[in-house]
Amino acid sequence: MRKKLKILFHLPNPYSIYAGRTIYFGYKHAFEDLGHEFKELTPDSNQKQLFEKYKPDIFMTSISPIVFRFLNLNLVKKQKKLGMKVFVNTPFWKSPMSKLRINEVQSLFENDEYINLIQSRNFGDVYYNICEQGDERMSGFKKVTGYIPQTILLATDKTILPPVFSEEFACDISFIGTYLPEKQEFIKKHVFPLMKKYKVKLYGRDWTLANRISNFVQKVGQYFNIPYVKSINKYKPTLEEERQIHFSSTIALNIHEDYQKQCLGDLNERTFKIPASGGFEILDNVPSLKKYFIENKEIVIGYNTNDWFEKIEYYLKYPKKRLPIIEKGREVVLKNHTYHVRINQLIKLYINI
Repeated sequence: MRKKLKILFHLPNPYSIYAGRTIYFGYKHAFEDLGHEFKELTPDSNQKQLFEKYKPDIFMTSISPIVFRFLNLNLVKKQKKLGMKVFVNTPFWKSPMSKLRINEVQSLFENDEYINLIQSRNFGDVYYNICEQGDERMSGFKKVTGYIPQTILLATDKTILPPVFSEEFACDISFIGTYLPEKQEFIKKHVFPLMKKYKVKLYGRDWTLANRISNFVQKVGQYFNIPYVKSINKYKPTLEEERQIHFSSTIALNIHEDYQKQCLGDLNERTFKIPASGGFEILDNVPSLKKYFIENKEIVIGYNTNDWFEKIEYYLKYPKKRLPIIEKGREVVLKNHTYHVRINQLIKLYINI
Protein backbone atom coordinates (compact mmCIF):
# COMPACT_ATOMS: atom_id res chain seq x y z
CA MET A 1 0.00 0.00 0.00
CA ARG A 2 1.65 3.25 -1.14
CA LYS A 3 -0.80 5.69 0.43
CA LYS A 4 0.71 7.66 3.30
CA LEU A 5 -1.41 6.92 6.35
CA LYS A 6 -2.12 9.12 9.34
CA ILE A 7 -1.65 7.17 12.56
CA LEU A 8 -2.93 8.35 15.94
CA PHE A 9 -1.46 6.34 18.81
CA HIS A 10 -3.21 6.45 22.17
CA LEU A 11 -0.68 7.00 24.95
CA PRO A 12 -2.61 7.41 28.23
CA ASN A 13 0.58 7.09 30.32
CA PRO A 14 3.34 8.83 28.32
CA TYR A 15 5.73 8.72 31.28
CA SER A 16 5.48 4.96 31.81
CA ILE A 17 8.75 3.25 32.71
CA TYR A 18 7.42 -0.18 31.71
CA ALA A 19 7.23 -2.10 28.42
CA GLY A 20 4.45 0.05 26.98
CA ARG A 21 6.98 2.82 26.45
CA THR A 22 9.32 0.78 24.25
CA ILE A 23 6.37 -0.66 22.31
CA TYR A 24 5.15 2.88 21.62
CA PHE A 25 8.56 3.97 20.36
CA GLY A 26 8.85 0.82 18.26
CA TYR A 27 5.65 1.65 16.39
CA LYS A 28 6.40 5.37 16.21
CA HIS A 29 9.87 4.95 14.73
CA ALA A 30 8.75 2.28 12.26
CA PHE A 31 5.66 4.14 11.01
CA GLU A 32 7.70 7.30 10.48
CA ASP A 33 10.56 5.39 8.85
CA LEU A 34 8.04 3.89 6.41
CA GLY A 35 6.84 7.37 5.46
CA HIS A 36 3.58 7.55 7.40
CA GLU A 37 2.45 10.38 9.68
CA PHE A 38 2.35 9.63 13.39
CA LYS A 39 0.89 11.54 16.33
CA GLU A 40 0.11 10.71 19.95
CA LEU A 41 -3.10 11.18 21.91
CA THR A 42 -2.14 11.82 25.55
CA PRO A 43 -4.05 12.98 28.65
CA ASP A 44 -2.94 16.54 27.86
CA SER A 45 -4.21 16.49 24.26
CA ASN A 46 -7.18 18.51 23.07
CA GLN A 47 -8.97 15.39 21.82
CA LYS A 48 -11.68 17.14 19.81
CA GLN A 49 -9.20 19.35 18.01
CA LEU A 50 -6.73 16.52 17.42
CA PHE A 51 -9.30 14.13 15.96
CA GLU A 52 -11.03 16.73 13.80
CA LYS A 53 -7.93 18.48 12.43
CA TYR A 54 -5.61 15.49 12.07
CA LYS A 55 -8.30 13.12 10.71
CA PRO A 56 -6.40 9.88 11.41
CA ASP A 57 -6.75 6.86 9.14
CA ILE A 58 -5.82 4.50 11.99
CA PHE A 59 -6.32 5.02 15.70
CA MET A 60 -4.33 2.58 17.86
CA THR A 61 -5.61 2.15 21.39
CA SER A 62 -6.32 -0.56 23.96
CA ILE A 63 -8.74 -1.54 26.73
CA SER A 64 -8.11 -0.60 30.35
CA PRO A 65 -9.40 1.79 33.03
CA ILE A 66 -6.68 4.36 32.29
CA VAL A 67 -7.47 4.19 28.55
CA PHE A 68 -11.13 5.06 29.03
CA ARG A 69 -10.30 7.66 31.66
CA PHE A 70 -8.53 9.65 28.95
CA LEU A 71 -10.59 8.81 25.85
CA ASN A 72 -13.77 10.45 24.56
CA LEU A 73 -15.66 7.54 23.01
CA ASN A 74 -18.15 9.86 21.33
CA LEU A 75 -15.31 11.43 19.36
CA VAL A 76 -14.07 7.98 18.38
CA LYS A 77 -17.54 7.01 17.18
CA LYS A 78 -17.79 10.22 15.15
CA GLN A 79 -14.40 9.69 13.48
CA LYS A 80 -15.27 6.09 12.67
CA LYS A 81 -18.23 7.34 10.68
CA LEU A 82 -15.77 9.49 8.71
CA GLY A 83 -13.62 6.46 7.87
CA MET A 84 -11.16 6.11 10.74
CA LYS A 85 -10.33 2.51 11.65
CA VAL A 86 -9.62 1.56 15.26
CA PHE A 87 -7.02 -1.07 16.18
CA VAL A 88 -7.35 -2.30 19.77
CA ASN A 89 -4.57 -4.00 21.70
CA THR A 90 -6.82 -6.40 23.56
CA PRO A 91 -6.49 -7.87 27.08
CA PHE A 92 -6.74 -11.61 27.59
CA TRP A 93 -10.27 -13.01 27.51
CA LYS A 94 -9.22 -15.34 30.35
CA SER A 95 -6.27 -13.77 32.11
CA PRO A 96 -3.79 -16.00 33.97
CA MET A 97 -2.42 -13.03 35.90
CA SER A 98 -2.99 -12.55 39.60
CA LYS A 99 -5.77 -10.17 40.61
CA LEU A 100 -3.15 -8.49 42.80
CA ARG A 101 -1.65 -7.04 39.61
CA ILE A 102 -3.74 -3.88 39.93
CA ASN A 103 -1.99 -2.26 36.98
CA GLU A 104 -3.08 -5.09 34.67
CA VAL A 105 -6.50 -5.61 33.09
CA GLN A 106 -8.27 -8.63 34.53
CA SER A 107 -10.10 -11.25 32.45
CA LEU A 108 -12.13 -9.55 29.75
CA PHE A 109 -14.98 -12.07 29.98
CA GLU A 110 -15.71 -10.81 33.51
CA ASN A 111 -16.24 -7.19 32.45
CA ASP A 112 -19.72 -6.62 30.99
CA GLU A 113 -18.99 -2.94 30.30
CA TYR A 114 -16.05 -3.76 28.04
CA ILE A 115 -17.91 -6.62 26.34
CA ASN A 116 -20.91 -4.40 25.60
CA LEU A 117 -18.60 -1.75 24.13
CA ILE A 118 -16.99 -4.31 21.78
CA GLN A 119 -20.35 -5.78 20.79
CA SER A 120 -21.72 -2.31 20.02
CA ARG A 121 -19.26 -2.06 17.09
CA ASN A 122 -18.75 1.59 18.00
CA PHE A 123 -15.19 1.00 19.20
CA GLY A 124 -12.71 -1.34 17.53
CA ASP A 125 -12.45 -2.60 13.97
CA VAL A 126 -9.50 -4.91 14.68
CA TYR A 127 -8.75 -6.56 18.02
CA TYR A 128 -5.25 -7.96 18.41
CA ASN A 129 -2.71 -9.16 20.95
CA ILE A 130 0.30 -11.48 21.24
CA CYS A 131 -1.71 -14.71 21.60
CA GLU A 132 -1.30 -17.36 18.94
CA GLN A 133 -4.44 -18.69 17.34
CA GLY A 134 -5.78 -21.42 19.61
CA ASP A 135 -4.35 -19.92 22.80
CA GLU A 136 -6.73 -20.69 25.67
CA ARG A 137 -6.39 -17.14 26.98
CA MET A 138 -8.50 -15.88 24.08
CA SER A 139 -10.89 -18.84 23.93
CA GLY A 140 -14.44 -17.46 23.89
CA PHE A 141 -13.60 -13.98 22.60
CA LYS A 142 -14.83 -14.62 19.05
CA LYS A 143 -17.99 -16.46 20.14
CA VAL A 144 -19.11 -13.64 22.45
CA THR A 145 -17.90 -10.55 20.56
CA GLY A 146 -18.02 -11.70 16.93
CA TYR A 147 -14.42 -10.59 16.29
CA ILE A 148 -11.50 -12.87 15.48
CA PRO A 149 -8.57 -11.89 17.73
CA GLN A 150 -5.55 -11.19 15.52
CA THR A 151 -2.01 -12.26 16.45
CA ILE A 152 0.57 -9.48 16.30
CA LEU A 153 3.73 -10.36 18.21
CA LEU A 154 6.01 -7.88 19.89
CA ALA A 155 9.18 -6.99 17.98
CA THR A 156 12.38 -4.95 17.90
CA ASP A 157 12.98 -1.38 16.79
CA LYS A 158 15.54 -1.51 13.99
CA THR A 159 15.83 2.28 13.70
CA ILE A 160 17.93 2.58 16.87
CA LEU A 161 21.59 2.97 15.98
CA PRO A 162 23.74 -0.18 16.22
CA PRO A 163 25.48 -0.37 19.61
CA VAL A 164 29.17 -0.05 20.32
CA PHE A 165 31.03 -1.95 23.02
CA SER A 166 30.94 -0.15 26.37
CA GLU A 167 33.31 -0.78 29.25
CA GLU A 168 30.66 0.71 31.53
CA PHE A 169 28.24 -2.10 30.69
CA ALA A 170 30.75 -4.89 30.05
CA CYS A 171 30.06 -8.03 32.10
CA ASP A 172 29.73 -11.79 31.92
CA ILE A 173 25.96 -11.79 32.34
CA SER A 174 23.28 -9.10 32.20
CA PHE A 175 19.52 -8.97 32.65
CA ILE A 176 17.23 -6.05 31.87
CA GLY A 177 13.70 -6.37 33.19
CA THR A 178 11.17 -5.83 35.94
CA TYR A 179 11.37 -7.83 39.17
CA LEU A 180 7.77 -9.02 38.90
CA PRO A 181 6.22 -11.41 41.44
CA GLU A 182 5.78 -14.07 38.74
CA LYS A 183 9.53 -13.93 37.98
CA GLN A 184 10.95 -13.69 41.48
CA GLU A 185 11.15 -17.40 42.26
CA PHE A 186 12.92 -18.13 38.97
CA ILE A 187 15.33 -15.21 39.44
CA LYS A 188 16.17 -16.27 43.00
CA LYS A 189 16.96 -19.77 41.78
CA HIS A 190 18.57 -19.06 38.40
CA VAL A 191 20.08 -15.57 38.52
CA PHE A 192 21.14 -14.63 42.04
CA PRO A 193 23.39 -17.73 42.41
CA LEU A 194 25.29 -16.62 39.29
CA MET A 195 26.39 -13.47 41.13
CA LYS A 196 28.62 -15.55 43.40
CA LYS A 197 30.66 -16.82 40.47
CA TYR A 198 30.42 -14.32 37.60
CA LYS A 199 30.23 -10.60 36.94
CA VAL A 200 26.47 -10.05 36.73
CA LYS A 201 24.68 -6.75 36.13
CA LEU A 202 20.93 -6.28 36.68
CA TYR A 203 18.94 -3.39 35.27
CA GLY A 204 15.30 -2.38 35.22
CA ARG A 205 12.46 -1.73 37.60
CA ASP A 206 11.09 -2.83 40.98
CA TRP A 207 14.29 -4.43 42.24
CA THR A 208 14.04 -2.81 45.69
CA LEU A 209 11.12 -2.04 48.00
CA ALA A 210 11.80 1.69 47.74
CA ASN A 211 11.81 1.43 43.95
CA ARG A 212 8.52 -0.50 43.93
CA ILE A 213 6.85 2.09 46.18
CA SER A 214 8.14 4.97 44.05
CA ASN A 215 6.95 3.31 40.86
CA PHE A 216 3.51 2.64 42.37
CA VAL A 217 3.20 6.29 43.34
CA GLN A 218 4.08 7.21 39.77
CA LYS A 219 1.35 4.92 38.41
CA VAL A 220 -1.18 6.69 40.66
CA GLY A 221 0.10 10.01 39.34
CA GLN A 222 -0.36 8.80 35.77
CA TYR A 223 -3.91 7.60 36.43
CA PHE A 224 -4.92 10.97 37.88
CA ASN A 225 -2.60 12.94 35.53
CA ILE A 226 -0.88 14.70 38.44
CA PRO A 227 2.01 16.95 37.31
CA TYR A 228 5.46 15.87 38.49
CA VAL A 229 4.12 12.77 40.31
CA LYS A 230 3.33 11.14 36.94
CA SER A 231 6.95 11.53 35.86
CA ILE A 232 9.05 11.22 39.03
CA ASN A 233 10.93 8.22 37.59
CA LYS A 234 12.56 8.07 34.18
CA TYR A 235 12.90 5.08 31.86
CA LYS A 236 16.33 3.60 32.58
CA PRO A 237 18.31 2.26 30.92
CA THR A 238 17.51 4.24 27.78
CA LEU A 239 16.71 2.45 24.53
CA GLU A 240 20.23 3.13 23.28
CA GLU A 241 21.78 1.93 26.55
CA GLU A 242 19.75 -1.29 26.37
CA ARG A 243 21.43 -2.05 23.05
CA GLN A 244 24.86 -1.34 24.53
CA ILE A 245 24.19 -3.56 27.53
CA HIS A 246 23.14 -6.49 25.35
CA PHE A 247 26.09 -6.00 23.02
CA SER A 248 28.64 -5.58 25.83
CA SER A 249 27.52 -8.64 27.82
CA THR A 250 28.91 -12.07 27.06
CA ILE A 251 25.44 -13.43 27.84
CA ALA A 252 22.19 -11.47 28.01
CA LEU A 253 19.52 -13.37 29.91
CA ASN A 254 15.85 -13.33 28.99
CA ILE A 255 13.29 -14.35 31.62
CA HIS A 256 9.52 -14.57 31.21
CA GLU A 257 6.77 -14.64 33.80
CA ASP A 258 5.64 -18.07 35.00
CA TYR A 259 2.32 -18.01 33.15
CA GLN A 260 4.05 -17.07 29.89
CA LYS A 261 5.86 -20.40 29.88
CA GLN A 262 2.52 -22.20 29.72
CA CYS A 263 0.87 -20.13 26.97
CA LEU A 264 1.26 -19.74 23.21
CA GLY A 265 2.60 -16.56 21.70
CA ASP A 266 4.19 -15.02 24.76
CA LEU A 267 7.50 -13.88 23.37
CA ASN A 268 8.55 -10.66 25.09
CA GLU A 269 10.40 -7.80 23.40
CA ARG A 270 13.75 -9.00 24.79
CA THR A 271 13.43 -12.15 22.67
CA PHE A 272 13.88 -9.92 19.63
CA LYS A 273 15.81 -6.96 21.06
CA ILE A 274 18.80 -8.94 22.28
CA PRO A 275 19.65 -10.60 18.91
CA ALA A 276 18.96 -7.33 17.07
CA SER A 277 21.56 -5.69 19.32
CA GLY A 278 24.17 -8.26 18.38
CA GLY A 279 23.82 -9.79 21.84
CA PHE A 280 23.92 -13.44 22.81
CA GLU A 281 20.68 -14.57 24.42
CA ILE A 282 19.95 -17.46 26.75
CA LEU A 283 16.30 -17.65 27.74
CA ASP A 284 13.81 -19.81 29.56
CA ASN A 285 11.58 -22.21 27.67
CA VAL A 286 8.51 -20.59 26.09
CA PRO A 287 6.19 -22.75 23.90
CA SER A 288 6.28 -20.53 20.80
CA LEU A 289 10.06 -20.18 20.54
CA LYS A 290 10.64 -23.07 18.17
CA LYS A 291 7.99 -21.76 15.80
CA TYR A 292 10.11 -18.69 15.08
CA PHE A 293 13.71 -19.74 15.87
CA ILE A 294 15.96 -22.73 15.20
CA GLU A 295 17.29 -23.84 18.55
CA ASN A 296 21.07 -23.71 19.04
CA LYS A 297 21.46 -22.04 15.65
CA GLU A 298 19.54 -18.81 16.22
CA ILE A 299 18.69 -18.97 19.92
CA VAL A 300 19.67 -20.90 23.07
CA ILE A 301 17.10 -22.21 25.56
CA GLY A 302 17.64 -23.32 29.15
CA TYR A 303 15.12 -26.12 29.74
CA ASN A 304 15.64 -26.67 33.46
CA THR A 305 17.87 -25.47 36.26
CA ASN A 306 20.82 -27.74 35.43
CA ASP A 307 20.56 -27.05 31.70
CA TRP A 308 20.39 -23.30 32.39
CA PHE A 309 23.58 -23.26 34.47
CA GLU A 310 25.41 -25.68 32.18
CA LYS A 311 24.74 -23.60 29.06
CA ILE A 312 25.75 -20.39 30.81
CA GLU A 313 29.00 -21.98 31.97
CA TYR A 314 29.69 -23.47 28.52
CA TYR A 315 29.29 -20.24 26.55
CA LEU A 316 31.27 -18.22 29.11
CA LYS A 317 34.06 -20.76 28.81
CA TYR A 318 33.89 -20.87 24.99
CA PRO A 319 32.66 -17.40 23.95
CA LYS A 320 33.56 -17.91 20.29
CA LYS A 321 30.86 -20.59 20.11
CA ARG A 322 28.36 -17.74 20.50
CA LEU A 323 29.34 -15.95 17.32
CA PRO A 324 27.45 -17.96 14.65
CA ILE A 325 24.35 -17.98 16.88
CA ILE A 326 24.58 -14.21 17.33
CA GLU A 327 24.88 -13.73 13.58
CA LYS A 328 21.99 -16.06 12.67
CA GLY A 329 19.78 -14.76 15.46
CA ARG A 330 20.26 -11.18 14.37
CA GLU A 331 19.58 -12.12 10.76
CA VAL A 332 16.24 -13.83 11.48
CA VAL A 333 15.06 -11.07 13.82
CA LEU A 334 15.82 -8.26 11.39
CA LYS A 335 14.07 -10.20 8.63
CA ASN A 336 10.95 -11.32 10.49
CA HIS A 337 10.57 -9.56 13.84
CA THR A 338 10.87 -5.80 13.53
CA TYR A 339 8.11 -3.26 14.09
CA HIS A 340 8.34 -2.56 10.36
CA VAL A 341 7.15 -6.14 9.78
CA ARG A 342 4.37 -5.79 12.35
CA ILE A 343 3.17 -2.59 10.69
CA ASN A 344 2.91 -4.41 7.36
CA GLN A 345 0.61 -6.87 9.16
CA LEU A 346 -1.49 -3.99 10.49
CA ILE A 347 -1.74 -2.33 7.09
CA LYS A 348 -2.90 -5.58 5.45
CA LEU A 349 -5.63 -5.81 8.06
CA TYR A 350 -6.50 -2.15 7.44
CA ILE A 351 -6.84 -2.74 3.70
CA ASN A 352 -9.11 -5.73 4.23
CA ILE A 353 -11.52 -4.14 6.72
